[in-house]
Amino acid sequence: MSDEDIKALEKEVKKTKRLANEAASVLHDLIEDRLPDAYGELMGVAQATYDACKAWDEANKKFLAASTTSA
Repeated sequence: MSDEDIKALEKEVKKTKRLANEAASVLHDLIEDRLPDAYGELMGVAQATYDACKAWDEANKKFLAASTTSA
């Protein structure tokens, strides 16, 4: 894999990590500030946070695999 490909994977990891952190922040705010009144939003926000974290994990695994392969 070329250095350019690895840099693209690294950029994807950073992007997905930022999105996961944003989703976690929304979940945190919901839990800290709006529960129990907003309990109806909990499953959707939790699922979005899970999906964002899973996307980061998959991107990170690809990046790590590519980094060790090219080293």
